Amino acid sequence: MKASFYTLGCRLNQAETSLISDSFKKKGYDIVKYGQATDLCVINTCTVTEQADSKCRQLIRQTLKRSPDAFVAVVGCYAQLSADVLAKIDGVDMIIGTQEKMQIADFIDVPQKFPEPIIRTGKIKREPFTISAVGNYENAMRANLKVQDGCDFMCAFCVIPFARGRSRSRAFWDIQREAIELAERGHKELVLSGVNIGTYDFEDKSLLDVIKMLESIDGIHRIRISSIEPTTIPLELVDYMADSEKLCSHLHIPVQHGDDSILKAMRRIYNIREFVDFIELVEKRVPDVCIGTDVMTGFPGEDEQAFGNTRSLLKELPFAYFHVFPYSEREGTSAEKMAGKIDPKTKKVRSEILRTMSSEKKRIFFQQQVGKNARVLLEERNANGLFQGFTQNYVKVAVATDEEISNSLIDVKMTKMVDKHLVFGERDLPN
Repeated sequence: MKASFYTLGCRLNQAETSLISDSFKKKGYDIVKYGQATDLCVINTCTVTEQADSKCRQLIRQTLKRSPDAFVAVVGCYAQLSADVLAKIDGVDMIIGTQEKMQIADFIDVPQKFPEPIIRTGKIKREPFTISAVGNYENAMRANLKVQDGCDFMCAFCVIPFARGRSRSRAFWDIQREAIELAERGHKELVLSGVNIGTYDFEDKSLLDVIKMLESIDGIHRIRISSIEPTTIPLELVDYMADSEKLCSHLHIPVQHGDDSILKAMRRIYNIREFVDFIELVEKRVPDVCIGTDVMTGFPGEDEQAFGNTRSLLKELPFAYFHVFPYSEREGTSAEKMAGKIDPKTKKVRSEILRTMSSEKKRIFFQQQVGKNARVLLEERNANGLFQGFTQNYVKVAVATDEEISNSLIDVKMTKMVDKHLVFGERDLPN
Protein backbone atom coordinates (compact mmCIF):
# COMPACT_ATOMS: atom_id res chain seq x y z
CA MET A 1 0.00 0.00 0.00
CA LYS A 2 1.16 3.52 -0.82
CA ALA A 3 0.61 6.56 1.38
CA SER A 4 1.23 10.23 0.67
CA PHE A 5 1.03 13.31 2.87
CA TYR A 6 0.53 17.03 2.46
CA THR A 7 1.11 19.70 5.06
CA LEU A 8 -0.55 23.09 5.19
CA GLY A 9 0.59 25.80 7.57
CA CYS A 10 3.21 26.05 10.25
CA ARG A 11 6.41 24.24 11.18
CA LEU A 12 4.53 22.41 13.93
CA ASN A 13 2.23 20.94 11.30
CA GLN A 14 5.31 19.81 9.39
CA ALA A 15 6.62 18.11 12.51
CA GLU A 16 3.31 16.36 13.08
CA THR A 17 3.01 15.19 9.47
CA SER A 18 6.48 13.64 9.68
CA LEU A 19 5.41 11.77 12.83
CA ILE A 20 2.18 10.57 11.22
CA SER A 21 4.16 9.48 8.16
CA ASP A 22 6.50 7.46 10.36
CA SER A 23 3.55 5.68 11.99
CA PHE A 24 2.28 4.55 8.57
CA LYS A 25 5.77 3.53 7.49
CA LYS A 26 6.00 1.26 10.54
CA LYS A 27 2.74 -0.37 9.44
CA GLY A 28 4.33 -1.33 6.13
CA TYR A 29 3.19 1.48 3.85
CA ASP A 30 5.45 2.79 1.09
CA ILE A 31 5.65 6.58 1.50
CA VAL A 32 5.39 8.39 -1.83
CA LYS A 33 5.55 12.07 -2.70
CA TYR A 34 2.30 13.97 -2.76
CA GLY A 35 0.97 14.06 -6.31
CA GLN A 36 1.95 10.50 -7.14
CA ALA A 37 -0.61 7.73 -7.36
CA THR A 38 -1.49 6.63 -3.85
CA ASP A 39 -3.84 4.38 -1.91
CA LEU A 40 -4.08 6.75 1.05
CA CYS A 41 -3.52 10.48 1.41
CA VAL A 42 -3.40 12.36 4.71
CA ILE A 43 -3.82 16.14 4.51
CA ASN A 44 -2.71 17.95 7.67
CA THR A 45 -4.62 21.21 7.70
CA CYS A 46 -4.29 24.81 8.82
CA THR A 47 -7.14 27.20 9.54
CA VAL A 48 -5.29 30.38 10.43
CA THR A 49 -6.68 32.14 7.33
CA GLU A 50 -9.54 31.74 4.86
CA GLN A 51 -6.91 31.07 2.20
CA ALA A 52 -5.64 28.06 4.17
CA ASP A 53 -9.19 26.68 4.41
CA SER A 54 -9.70 27.14 0.67
CA LYS A 55 -6.39 25.50 -0.19
CA CYS A 56 -7.31 22.47 1.88
CA ARG A 57 -10.53 21.94 -0.02
CA GLN A 58 -8.67 22.42 -3.30
CA LEU A 59 -6.04 19.83 -2.32
CA ILE A 60 -8.71 17.26 -1.49
CA ARG A 61 -10.20 17.63 -4.96
CA GLN A 62 -6.76 17.50 -6.61
CA THR A 63 -5.92 14.32 -4.72
CA LEU A 64 -9.13 12.60 -5.78
CA LYS A 65 -8.61 13.67 -9.37
CA ARG A 66 -5.14 12.06 -9.43
CA SER A 67 -6.12 9.03 -7.33
CA PRO A 68 -9.91 8.68 -7.51
CA ASP A 69 -9.93 5.55 -5.38
CA ALA A 70 -7.60 6.89 -2.70
CA PHE A 71 -8.65 6.92 0.94
CA VAL A 72 -8.53 10.61 1.92
CA ALA A 73 -8.05 11.55 5.56
CA VAL A 74 -8.17 15.19 6.63
CA VAL A 75 -6.63 15.97 10.01
CA GLY A 76 -5.59 18.94 12.12
CA CYS A 77 -6.84 22.44 12.83
CA TYR A 78 -9.32 22.89 9.98
CA ALA A 79 -10.65 19.39 10.62
CA GLN A 80 -11.16 20.25 14.29
CA LEU A 81 -13.18 23.40 13.65
CA SER A 82 -14.91 22.70 10.32
CA ALA A 83 -15.66 18.98 10.15
CA ASP A 84 -19.16 19.77 8.92
CA VAL A 85 -17.79 21.63 5.90
CA LEU A 86 -15.28 18.90 5.07
CA ALA A 87 -17.90 16.17 5.42
CA LYS A 88 -19.81 17.69 2.51
CA ILE A 89 -16.89 17.18 0.11
CA ASP A 90 -17.51 13.99 -1.82
CA GLY A 91 -14.58 11.64 -1.42
CA VAL A 92 -13.42 12.52 2.09
CA ASP A 93 -13.27 9.31 4.14
CA MET A 94 -11.98 10.38 7.54
CA ILE A 95 -11.86 13.65 9.48
CA ILE A 96 -9.77 13.71 12.64
CA GLY A 97 -9.26 16.73 14.86
CA THR A 98 -6.46 17.77 17.15
CA GLN A 99 -6.78 15.26 19.97
CA GLU A 100 -6.51 12.04 17.96
CA LYS A 101 -4.73 12.93 14.73
CA MET A 102 -1.41 11.45 15.88
CA GLN A 103 -3.16 8.06 16.24
CA ILE A 104 -4.66 8.03 12.74
CA ALA A 105 -2.63 4.99 11.64
CA ASP A 106 -4.31 3.00 14.43
CA PHE A 107 -7.75 3.84 13.06
CA ILE A 108 -7.14 2.44 9.57
CA ASP A 109 -6.74 -1.30 9.07
CA VAL A 110 -7.33 -1.34 5.32
CA PRO A 111 -7.96 1.98 3.54
CA GLN A 112 -11.36 1.55 1.94
CA LYS A 113 -13.89 4.09 0.75
CA PHE A 114 -16.88 4.82 2.97
CA PRO A 115 -20.32 6.19 1.99
CA GLU A 116 -20.02 8.69 4.84
CA PRO A 117 -16.81 10.02 6.42
CA ILE A 118 -15.69 8.88 9.85
CA ILE A 119 -15.44 11.96 12.09
CA ARG A 120 -13.42 12.16 15.32
CA THR A 121 -13.23 15.71 16.69
CA GLY A 122 -13.60 15.29 20.42
CA LYS A 123 -12.54 17.45 23.33
CA ILE A 124 -8.88 18.42 23.45
CA LYS A 125 -7.18 17.31 26.67
CA ARG A 126 -4.94 19.62 28.71
CA GLU A 127 -2.58 17.03 30.16
CA PRO A 128 1.09 16.64 29.16
CA PHE A 129 1.52 14.31 26.20
CA THR A 130 3.84 11.79 24.60
CA ILE A 131 4.30 10.73 20.97
CA SER A 132 5.24 7.18 20.08
CA ALA A 133 6.59 7.87 16.56
CA VAL A 134 9.81 9.48 15.34
CA GLY A 135 9.76 12.20 12.70
CA ASN A 136 10.19 10.79 9.18
CA TYR A 137 12.58 13.25 7.48
CA GLU A 138 14.27 11.21 4.78
CA ASN A 139 17.12 13.06 3.03
CA ALA A 140 16.71 16.05 5.34
CA MET A 141 19.48 17.52 7.44
CA ARG A 142 17.19 19.37 9.81
CA ALA A 143 14.37 17.75 11.72
CA ASN A 144 11.47 19.42 13.50
CA LEU A 145 10.97 18.31 17.08
CA LYS A 146 7.57 18.93 18.66
CA VAL A 147 7.90 19.96 22.31
CA GLN A 148 4.61 21.73 23.06
CA ASP A 149 1.07 22.25 21.78
CA GLY A 150 -1.85 24.64 22.35
CA CYS A 151 -1.96 28.20 23.66
CA ASP A 152 -3.44 30.09 26.60
CA PHE A 153 -2.92 33.53 24.97
CA MET A 154 -6.32 34.54 23.62
CA CYS A 155 -5.25 37.05 20.96
CA ALA A 156 -8.24 38.73 19.36
CA PHE A 157 -7.42 37.60 15.84
CA CYS A 158 -6.37 34.02 16.53
CA VAL A 159 -8.43 30.84 16.31
CA ILE A 160 -5.61 28.49 17.33
CA PRO A 161 -6.63 28.13 21.02
CA PHE A 162 -9.95 26.76 19.72
CA ALA A 163 -8.32 24.55 17.08
CA ARG A 164 -5.46 23.20 19.22
CA GLY A 165 -6.66 23.68 22.77
CA ARG A 166 -4.86 25.17 25.74
CA SER A 167 -1.12 25.01 26.34
CA ARG A 168 0.35 21.65 27.23
CA SER A 169 3.87 20.27 27.19
CA ARG A 170 5.44 17.08 25.91
CA ALA A 171 7.04 14.82 28.49
CA PHE A 172 10.69 15.77 28.94
CA TRP A 173 11.90 12.18 28.64
CA ASP A 174 9.82 11.64 25.49
CA ILE A 175 11.45 14.62 23.80
CA GLN A 176 14.82 13.09 24.69
CA ARG A 177 13.82 9.71 23.27
CA GLU A 178 12.82 11.09 19.88
CA ALA A 179 15.85 13.40 19.74
CA ILE A 180 18.22 10.47 20.29
CA GLU A 181 16.54 8.50 17.51
CA LEU A 182 16.64 11.52 15.17
CA ALA A 183 20.36 11.86 15.86
CA GLU A 184 20.86 8.17 15.13
CA ARG A 185 19.14 8.72 11.78
CA GLY A 186 21.75 11.34 10.95
CA HIS A 187 19.93 14.61 11.60
CA LYS A 188 22.44 17.17 12.80
CA GLU A 189 20.02 20.03 13.50
CA LEU A 190 16.80 19.99 15.50
CA VAL A 191 14.21 22.76 15.22
CA LEU A 192 12.08 23.03 18.35
CA SER A 193 8.44 23.41 17.37
CA GLY A 194 5.16 24.16 19.11
CA VAL A 195 2.34 26.67 19.23
CA ASN A 196 3.77 28.65 22.16
CA ILE A 197 7.03 26.89 23.00
CA GLY A 198 8.21 29.49 25.49
CA THR A 199 5.47 28.30 27.87
CA TYR A 200 6.95 24.77 28.02
CA ASP A 201 6.59 23.45 31.57
CA PHE A 202 6.86 19.76 32.45
CA GLU A 203 7.64 18.68 36.01
CA ASP A 204 9.52 21.94 36.69
CA LYS A 205 11.48 21.63 33.43
CA SER A 206 11.56 24.72 31.22
CA LEU A 207 12.39 25.23 27.55
CA LEU A 208 15.96 26.05 28.55
CA ASP A 209 16.17 22.71 30.36
CA VAL A 210 15.03 21.01 27.14
CA ILE A 211 17.74 22.81 25.19
CA LYS A 212 20.46 21.85 27.66
CA MET A 213 19.36 18.22 27.53
CA LEU A 214 19.39 18.19 23.73
CA GLU A 215 22.87 19.68 23.66
CA SER A 216 24.17 16.63 25.53
CA ILE A 217 23.00 14.17 22.83
CA ASP A 218 25.77 12.83 20.61
CA GLY A 219 25.26 13.69 16.96
CA ILE A 220 23.17 16.81 17.57
CA HIS A 221 25.25 19.77 16.45
CA ARG A 222 22.58 22.46 16.32
CA ILE A 223 19.38 23.37 18.10
CA ARG A 224 17.18 26.05 16.59
CA ILE A 225 14.18 27.68 18.24
CA SER A 226 11.16 28.24 16.02
CA SER A 227 8.72 31.11 16.55
CA ILE A 228 8.56 32.17 20.20
CA GLU A 229 6.44 34.80 21.91
CA PRO A 230 8.36 37.83 23.26
CA THR A 231 6.90 37.64 26.77
CA THR A 232 7.99 34.02 27.18
CA ILE A 233 11.74 34.48 26.58
CA PRO A 234 13.68 34.76 29.86
CA LEU A 235 16.91 36.73 29.95
CA GLU A 236 18.63 33.52 31.05
CA LEU A 237 17.80 32.01 27.65
CA VAL A 238 19.19 35.05 25.83
CA ASP A 239 22.45 34.88 27.79
CA TYR A 240 22.67 31.13 27.22
CA MET A 241 22.27 31.63 23.47
CA ALA A 242 25.13 34.11 23.48
CA ASP A 243 27.55 31.52 24.91
CA SER A 244 26.24 28.23 23.51
CA GLU A 245 28.04 26.42 20.70
CA LYS A 246 24.93 24.47 19.69
CA LEU A 247 21.96 26.78 20.29
CA CYS A 248 21.59 28.82 17.10
CA SER A 249 21.69 32.60 17.40
CA HIS A 250 18.37 32.95 15.63
CA LEU A 251 15.09 34.11 17.14
CA HIS A 252 11.76 34.56 15.39
CA ILE A 253 9.75 36.83 17.71
CA PRO A 254 6.28 37.94 16.53
CA VAL A 255 5.51 41.63 17.02
CA GLN A 256 2.23 41.58 15.02
CA HIS A 257 1.94 45.37 14.92
CA GLY A 258 3.81 48.59 15.54
CA ASP A 259 1.01 50.65 17.07
CA ASP A 260 0.10 50.43 20.75
CA SER A 261 -3.62 50.97 20.20
CA ILE A 262 -3.75 48.11 17.70
CA LEU A 263 -1.68 45.85 19.98
CA LYS A 264 -4.17 46.51 22.76
CA ALA A 265 -7.09 45.70 20.47
CA MET A 266 -5.27 42.51 19.44
CA ARG A 267 -4.96 41.57 23.14
CA ARG A 268 -1.20 41.31 22.87
CA ILE A 269 0.36 41.46 26.34
CA TYR A 270 3.17 43.96 25.75
CA ASN A 271 3.54 47.48 24.40
CA ILE A 272 5.89 48.81 21.74
CA ARG A 273 8.39 50.26 24.21
CA GLU A 274 8.73 46.90 25.97
CA PHE A 275 9.15 45.09 22.68
CA VAL A 276 11.77 47.53 21.39
CA ASP A 277 13.76 47.34 24.62
CA PHE A 278 13.80 43.56 24.47
CA ILE A 279 14.88 43.35 20.81
CA GLU A 280 17.67 45.84 21.43
CA LEU A 281 18.80 43.80 24.43
CA VAL A 282 18.91 40.61 22.33
CA GLU A 283 20.94 42.32 19.62
CA LYS A 284 23.39 43.66 22.19
CA ARG A 285 23.90 40.37 24.05
CA VAL A 286 23.95 37.83 21.18
CA PRO A 287 26.67 38.39 18.55
CA ASP A 288 25.47 38.29 14.92
CA VAL A 289 21.99 37.26 16.00
CA CYS A 290 19.35 36.87 13.30
CA ILE A 291 16.00 38.23 14.44
CA GLY A 292 12.84 37.68 12.43
CA THR A 293 9.25 38.59 13.19
CA ASP A 294 5.60 38.23 12.15
CA VAL A 295 3.52 41.28 11.36
CA MET A 296 -0.14 41.70 10.43
CA THR A 297 -1.69 44.29 8.13
CA GLY A 298 -5.31 45.37 7.95
CA PHE A 299 -6.41 44.55 11.48
CA PRO A 300 -9.70 46.35 12.28
CA GLY A 301 -9.01 49.99 13.11
CA GLU A 302 -5.62 50.13 11.37
CA ASP A 303 -5.67 53.65 9.92
CA GLU A 304 -2.80 55.24 7.98
CA GLN A 305 -1.13 56.49 11.15
CA ALA A 306 -1.20 53.04 12.76
CA PHE A 307 0.19 51.44 9.60
CA GLY A 308 2.85 54.16 9.47
CA ASN A 309 3.87 53.29 13.02
CA THR A 310 4.34 49.67 11.94
CA ARG A 311 6.48 50.71 8.97
CA SER A 312 8.64 52.88 11.20
CA LEU A 313 9.09 50.17 13.81
CA LEU A 314 10.10 47.53 11.26
CA LYS A 315 12.50 49.94 9.60
CA GLU A 316 14.22 50.96 12.83
CA LEU A 317 14.56 47.61 14.59
CA PRO A 318 17.35 45.18 13.62
CA PHE A 319 15.11 42.61 11.97
CA ALA A 320 16.71 40.41 9.32
CA TYR A 321 13.32 39.57 7.79
CA PHE A 322 9.62 39.48 8.59
CA HIS A 323 6.65 37.37 7.57
CA VAL A 324 3.68 39.51 6.57
CA PHE A 325 0.09 38.35 7.02
CA PRO A 326 -3.00 40.30 5.94
CA TYR A 327 -5.66 40.04 8.62
CA SER A 328 -8.12 37.22 7.96
CA GLU A 329 -11.42 37.25 9.83
CA ARG A 330 -11.95 34.06 11.82
CA GLU A 331 -15.31 32.96 13.18
CA GLY A 332 -15.46 32.87 16.97
CA THR A 333 -12.66 35.37 17.62
CA SER A 334 -13.31 38.70 19.31
CA ALA A 335 -11.88 40.58 16.31
CA GLU A 336 -14.70 39.21 14.16
CA LYS A 337 -17.12 41.64 15.83
CA MET A 338 -14.83 44.70 15.77
CA ALA A 339 -15.64 47.83 13.82
CA GLY A 340 -13.26 49.56 11.44
CA LYS A 341 -12.76 46.70 8.97
CA ILE A 342 -10.11 47.33 6.31
CA ASP A 343 -10.91 46.62 2.66
CA PRO A 344 -8.97 43.79 0.91
CA LYS A 345 -7.26 46.11 -1.58
CA THR A 346 -5.77 48.24 1.21
CA LYS A 347 -4.61 45.13 3.07
CA LYS A 348 -2.93 43.85 -0.08
CA VAL A 349 -1.15 47.14 -0.79
CA ARG A 350 0.10 47.43 2.80
CA SER A 351 1.27 43.82 2.79
CA GLU A 352 3.29 44.33 -0.38
CA ILE A 353 4.93 47.45 1.08
CA LEU A 354 6.10 45.46 4.09
CA ARG A 355 7.20 42.43 2.05
CA THR A 356 9.36 44.69 -0.09
CA MET A 357 10.88 46.16 3.06
CA SER A 358 11.53 42.66 4.42
CA SER A 359 13.36 41.63 1.26
CA GLU A 360 15.62 44.65 1.55
CA LYS A 361 16.24 44.06 5.26
CA LYS A 362 17.31 40.49 4.49
CA ARG A 363 19.67 41.69 1.76
CA ILE A 364 21.26 44.14 4.16
CA PHE A 365 21.63 41.49 6.89
CA PHE A 366 23.24 39.05 4.47
CA GLN A 367 25.58 41.76 3.17
CA GLN A 368 26.69 42.45 6.74
CA GLN A 369 27.85 38.83 7.01
CA VAL A 370 30.27 39.12 4.08
CA GLY A 371 33.86 38.90 5.32
CA LYS A 372 32.95 36.81 8.36
CA ASN A 373 33.70 33.15 9.07
CA ALA A 374 30.85 30.74 9.64
CA ARG A 375 29.97 27.07 9.85
CA VAL A 376 27.42 25.90 7.28
CA LEU A 377 25.23 22.81 7.35
CA LEU A 378 25.11 21.86 3.68
CA GLU A 379 21.84 20.49 2.34
CA GLU A 380 21.66 20.21 -1.45
CA ARG A 381 22.83 21.60 -4.77
CA ASN A 382 20.98 24.55 -6.25
CA ALA A 383 20.13 25.09 -9.92
CA ASN A 384 23.61 26.56 -10.53
CA GLY A 385 25.40 23.50 -9.19
CA LEU A 386 26.48 25.12 -5.92
CA PHE A 387 26.01 23.27 -2.65
CA GLN A 388 24.00 25.40 -0.27
CA GLY A 389 22.93 25.38 3.34
CA PHE A 390 22.49 27.62 6.36
CA THR A 391 24.73 29.14 8.97
CA GLN A 392 23.72 28.94 12.60
CA ASN A 393 22.32 32.48 12.32
CA TYR A 394 20.17 31.52 9.34
CA VAL A 395 22.18 32.96 6.45
CA LYS A 396 21.90 30.92 3.26
CA VAL A 397 25.40 30.19 1.95
CA ALA A 398 26.53 28.48 -1.27
CA VAL A 399 29.89 26.79 -1.85
CA ALA A 400 31.52 25.43 -5.01
CA THR A 401 32.49 21.77 -4.79
CA ASP A 402 32.38 18.62 -6.92
CA GLU A 403 31.97 16.44 -3.84
CA GLU A 404 28.63 15.12 -2.66
CA ILE A 405 28.74 16.52 0.85
CA SER A 406 25.13 16.97 1.88
CA ASN A 407 24.59 16.86 5.64
CA SER A 408 28.15 18.05 6.23
CA LEU A 409 29.19 20.88 8.51
CA ILE A 410 31.95 22.90 6.90
CA ASP A 411 33.79 26.07 7.81
CA VAL A 412 33.68 28.87 5.28
CA LYS A 413 34.55 32.51 4.88
CA MET A 414 31.63 34.42 3.41
CA THR A 415 33.22 36.41 0.59
CA LYS A 416 30.50 37.92 -1.61
CA MET A 417 26.80 38.10 -2.38
CA VAL A 418 25.60 35.68 -5.07
CA ASP A 419 22.22 37.36 -5.14
CA LYS A 420 20.26 39.44 -2.65
CA HIS A 421 19.46 36.42 -0.45
CA LEU A 422 22.47 34.14 -0.98
CA VAL A 423 26.10 34.50 0.12
CA PHE A 424 29.08 32.72 -1.45
CA GLY A 425 31.40 30.94 0.95
CA GLU A 426 35.04 29.99 0.41
CA ARG A 427 35.44 26.52 1.77
CA ASP A 428 37.87 25.69 4.56
CA LEU A 429 37.92 22.19 6.03
CA PRO A 430 34.97 19.79 6.45
CA ASN A 431 34.05 18.57 9.88
